[in-house]
Amino acid sequence: MHSLKFVLSAALFLCTVLCLAEEPPYTSATISGLGARNIGSATMSGRISAIAGTREPSGKITLFVGAASGGVWKSDDSGTRFRPIFDEQPVQSIGAIALDPKNSKNVWVGTGESWTRNSVSIGDGIYKSTDGGETWTRAGLQKSERIARVVVDPRSSDTVFAAVPGALWSDSPDRGLYKTTDGGKTWNQVLKGANLSTGCTDVKIDPSNPDIMFAAMWDFRRKGWEYRSGGEGPTAPSASGLFRSTDGGNTWTEITTEANKGFPKKPYGRIAVAIAPSNAKRVYAFVESPESALFVSDDGGMTWDKRDKSQWMVWRPFYFANLVVDPKNPDRVFKPDGSLIVSEDGGKSFAVVGGFVGAHGDAHDVWIDPTNTQVVFVGDDGGMWYSYNGGSKWWKGENLPVSQFYHVSVDDSDPYRVYGGLQDNSSWVGDSQYPGGITNARWENMYNGDGFWMFPDPADPDYIYAEYQGGEIGRVNRYTHEARNIKPRPNYKEKLRFNWNTPIALSPNDKGTIYVGAQFLFRSRDHGQNWERISPDLTTNDPQKQKQEQSGGVTVDNSSAEMHTTIYSISESPKQKGLIWVGTDDGNLQLTRDGGKTWTNVVGNVPGVPKNSWVNWVQASNFTAGTAYAAFDRHTFGDMAPYVFKTTDYGKTWTPILTEQDPKGVRGYAHVIKEDPVKSDLLFLGTEFGLWVSIDGGKNWAQFKGNHFPAVAVRDLAVHPRDNDLILATHGRGIWIIDDITPLHALTPDLLNQDVAFVSARPVQQRIEGAGGWANGDAVFVGDNPPDAAVINYYQRERHLFGKMKLEVVDASDRVIDELPASKRPGLNRVTWTMRAKPPRVPPAAQIAVGGIRGPRLVPGMYTVRLTKAGKVSETKLTVGLDRRAKFTEADRKAQFDAAMRVHSLFDEESALMDRIVGLRKTLAQNGAALPEDDPLRKNVSDFDGKVDGVRKKIVATTEGGAITGEERLREHTDQLYGAIL
Repeated sequence: MHSLKFVLSAALFLCTVLCLAEEPPYTSATISGLGARNIGSATMSGRISAIAGTREPSGKITLFVGAASGGVWKSDDSGTRFRPIFDEQPVQSIGAIALDPKNSKNVWVGTGESWTRNSVSIGDGIYKSTDGGETWTRAGLQKSERIARVVVDPRSSDTVFAAVPGALWSDSPDRGLYKTTDGGKTWNQVLKGANLSTGCTDVKIDPSNPDIMFAAMWDFRRKGWEYRSGGEGPTAPSASGLFRSTDGGNTWTEITTEANKGFPKKPYGRIAVAIAPSNAKRVYAFVESPESALFVSDDGGMTWDKRDKSQWMVWRPFYFANLVVDPKNPDRVFKPDGSLIVSEDGGKSFAVVGGFVGAHGDAHDVWIDPTNTQVVFVGDDGGMWYSYNGGSKWWKGENLPVSQFYHVSVDDSDPYRVYGGLQDNSSWVGDSQYPGGITNARWENMYNGDGFWMFPDPADPDYIYAEYQGGEIGRVNRYTHEARNIKPRPNYKEKLRFNWNTPIALSPNDKGTIYVGAQFLFRSRDHGQNWERISPDLTTNDPQKQKQEQSGGVTVDNSSAEMHTTIYSISESPKQKGLIWVGTDDGNLQLTRDGGKTWTNVVGNVPGVPKNSWVNWVQASNFTAGTAYAAFDRHTFGDMAPYVFKTTDYGKTWTPILTEQDPKGVRGYAHVIKEDPVKSDLLFLGTEFGLWVSIDGGKNWAQFKGNHFPAVAVRDLAVHPRDNDLILATHGRGIWIIDDITPLHALTPDLLNQDVAFVSARPVQQRIEGAGGWANGDAVFVGDNPPDAAVINYYQRERHLFGKMKLEVVDASDRVIDELPASKRPGLNRVTWTMRAKPPRVPPAAQIAVGGIRGPRLVPGMYTVRLTKAGKVSETKLTVGLDRRAKFTEADRKAQFDAAMRVHSLFDEESALMDRIVGLRKTLAQNGAALPEDDPLRKNVSDFDGKVDGVRKKIVATTEGGAITGEERLREHTDQLYGAIL
């Protein structure tokens, strides 16, 4: 009996092992070898939420910059160059950065931005670095969602305070002021809000007596249709308040009108507080209230005077609540605002900083050099700004590619151009590649406001459709920049409701036909000249969600960001004209199959999605009319899980792909789901935490991390129909391109189980080399070009560790013409081949041979790529073709190559001759030195050496003292001819 049990157990174990062996591995490593390149741009940059810096003994400033949704960037040279140092972390939204006053190598980062606009991202706690940001450790507060301020006690590096506003969209107990005394190992909540929507947004330490502290508490909440800072209305009760501690933050006393003369009456909204470093008795507090104003105390917070209450001071407190005092002058205080405002008289009056008038605006943080307070750095919605004269003049940083794109599209030019709209930074078009790299200057601003959808008109490439917030759609001439607003109008009927991010969709069936969504779907067949309403109200039309004029809490704030019960997603089927899907922000999923005559709300057929869930994306299939994908988003209800579904029967039934209960490893709420245009089972998903790819129709997912692509929000994506590139619109790191995703089509279970295998790629072109680009220096971002080479793709099941691995290119005569460094990583690998012969051997001389540094391009045709791995040989064919833009033929290219090789051979002959001359002169020198001083042969040897050297001087330039001597010898003429042929 025991033997039988053993046999059965062994058989079951063997079966399990075999089944597992058949299951192909599919992980991030499988796909990330494709790599990705960032094309920016940094000219518009993006929202900066936090700045920290220190002046080094060398005189340079070390600067840490936190982007709203683009990670942490470090500069070691006062902002000339930046590099991302937080890309390996699971979130990229930054709320606060603090440097240890005792050791600036200790850096604290609080994740989750606190400027809580509608598009804000989320964090997952506080991080600590002890080596200046090179490595990071998460140090707790994982449930905080957002952290507004971090301060380090100047007496102890291990004592740190974190101001946690907490969850934006839902109640949470994980908010308030937290303190650690052991360097982040444990945290104590030392100040708690009076309710589950009140957290801490500011904390300051008295530098002269760190036991004295101030902390601001904020009662706030955002919903999809409204926002409140403070209570439910201007005079409604609120738990916001300003608190003071005298024992290092262990106990707190609220500052009130009754106990602290001059302090305003409740209710409060958001509060900002600052202590003057040069006079700690001077305390500033901006208080949002029914009578918002700046208040100043000159006795450490015991009594207060009301100071400035100008429009700049009180405008949008939820977005502009920060005060920064000059380290040396207690009367000079900055407030980042819609612009940057400053007071020179202790807060009695404020004015816009003179030179900042021409800056972007919507400033959020200021850093002032404590050793030279004329040095002022500012972060706003357009990036970083630098002043070295106290704010009179400003230099715009153009090296932080943290732009926040909402959407992306492409055209069919060659190379193609990329179009997209950005948060608070308009709508832009840029190159996907350009000689010398994609500089900021290669991006062109085409419209206004906050940019969203943007498309080239497929019927007229001279025109572009673009929009800014609230459905302000324009048709823009690409070259003259003439713009005409084409937004549909109500025609004196009911008021139209346009979402902040109003959807525009181009018909895949009729050029010139476009759709725009309000609460109704509008269609234009003449480029927006005329519109027809082709639907009833497709939303829930809930009047309780249409009170945006009352939104804001203590301070009314109605920017259209909370506009609700609107259409949010539109997709017409490319397989069936008139079949249109529409998703709304209040939970309806509508379908028409007759061009808008009749509609069916199919959301009730979607299992497990709570009512009123935002339909972030709906996408009609590229392959069958009845198939569509829908992504639902519940983060505005505090649920950060992905919800993605698929129908194959026109919405009658839906199959869950991702849900809260089964996210399949995917992190973050879903923004966009798209089907590959070639392979139906290849799906791309953009979430708040990155790009995810499925190769089996959604059964399994892997996060793409190629080229250290960060966990940044991917709001939209596009596959170029000709080049098969995947273009990503990130909300925090600009546009990224994964060149040629063809290898993903080859990833089948059979291939994934192979030890090594070549995979297919798009046709290889020898692209025409264009002149362009220019030197930009280190302070300007330059986007990456695709490699000017053939890309060889292969897959490995496991990393190659032992034995030789060799990659060779072989011509038609089986001659090895190049050996390439083989990539050994698991998953997809890419190796580039220049498609060039070896450079000629150029004889040495005193002048540079510019042309001779490269080999000529090989002729188009068929080549063999051979991979040898531990004795096993795999081969694939590689066809090299002409640039599709070329006006010449393959015969022309053959003639060019033959001519280049003839000159290539001439270089070889010159080099061989020079070798003989050098050898002969060496022999003459040795023989002459061996002769007696008075031997008459010495002169003969010297004379002959001179004649030989004369021959050398006719072949190569010999004048020393510079690389460019102006001498034209045989070698130089050969180099000019060679370069001209190439």
